[in-house]
Amino acid sequence: MDDDISEINNRLKKDNISYKNKTILVTGGAGFLGSWVCDVLLSQGANVLCLDDFSSGLRENIQDFEDNPNFRFIMHDISLPIYFGKIHPHYASIPEITSIDIVMHMASRASPFEFRNSPISILKSNTFGTFNALGIANNHNATFFYSSTSEVYGNPPPEAVPTPETYYGYVNPIGPRSCYDEAKRCGEAYIMAYILEYNIDAHLIRIFNTYGPKIRSGNLFGRVVPNFIIQALHDEDITVFGDGKQTRSFTYIVDEIEGILRDVAIPNARGVVINIGNNIETSVLELAKKIIELTGSNSKIVHKKLPKDDPSRRKPVLKRAKKILNWEPKIKLKEGLKRTIDWFKKSEN
Repeated sequence: MDDDISEINNRLKKDNISYKNKTILVTGGAGFLGSWVCDVLLSQGANVLCLDDFSSGLRENIQDFEDNPNFRFIMHDISLPIYFGKIHPHYASIPEITSIDIVMHMASRASPFEFRNSPISILKSNTFGTFNALGIANNHNATFFYSSTSEVYGNPPPEAVPTPETYYGYVNPIGPRSCYDEAKRCGEAYIMAYILEYNIDAHLIRIFNTYGPKIRSGNLFGRVVPNFIIQALHDEDITVFGDGKQTRSFTYIVDEIEGILRDVAIPNARGVVINIGNNIETSVLELAKKIIELTGSNSKIVHKKLPKDDPSRRKPVLKRAKKILNWEPKIKLKEGLKRTIDWFKKSEN
């Protein structure tokens, strides 16, 4: 992982992007993406306030920098109000922190398992949580960043793939994924409202299928990449839903974090929705075969019923990312999978 952190920093240095001495609140800082953001920011000399309630994040994701004097952990559920720089009579308050330069709202519960089992919590974290995080940014005149998702596009028709940011989406508002999809769409609406009403410096990107070290497998944390890797490492059957022809835009964590930190730093990205993902489509079946090959596994592929409203294709248009952020994905799927597999092997040992 140290090499990955260095790679991100080296890319950012080429355009003089640095967060040194900035005070940055990262909600969901113990999660997969949030902990990577914290790690890179600390490596640059930022002061990081990591807010999380461990509803889906993990303490082990932040344990390596808990002794860093520039790091502070705040145990809190962002769907509930919290105030910095003053004491509120009814809500959580941290009066000693009087200045915040940037609020990076990474908190989000995004597991398909939780879509079925905790839909109200998902709605709250992605709506109330976004509202509360925006309030903190507005109160401190801070830059605000929102990690949205390709899920706002729903299941676009063939003519809308590759998908540009101007596509409004084809989303089932009452389907099994709606608690996440619609909450994220609501979050984007909140941001645009805050820009219109309060003129805040707000930035947002739509994230596509990120994977890499620290991503977790299993029902609660799982995504297709880590689940396949764990199954392959144990020579278990690899579970593919449907025929496996559905595609995703698998983006290695180094590319994703670079895109995020470019977006926050670049003034021209203010109020502009930008796709950050990989423009090479990979089918789920192809992914399973590639992981079996890279792990040398004896696993067999088995098929199960495809969940309702599962998107058939994911592929972003990246013209805005290239033009505004000078960003494009650099790490090929094979290389990213190798790094992720190596991390899982070390973690199991």
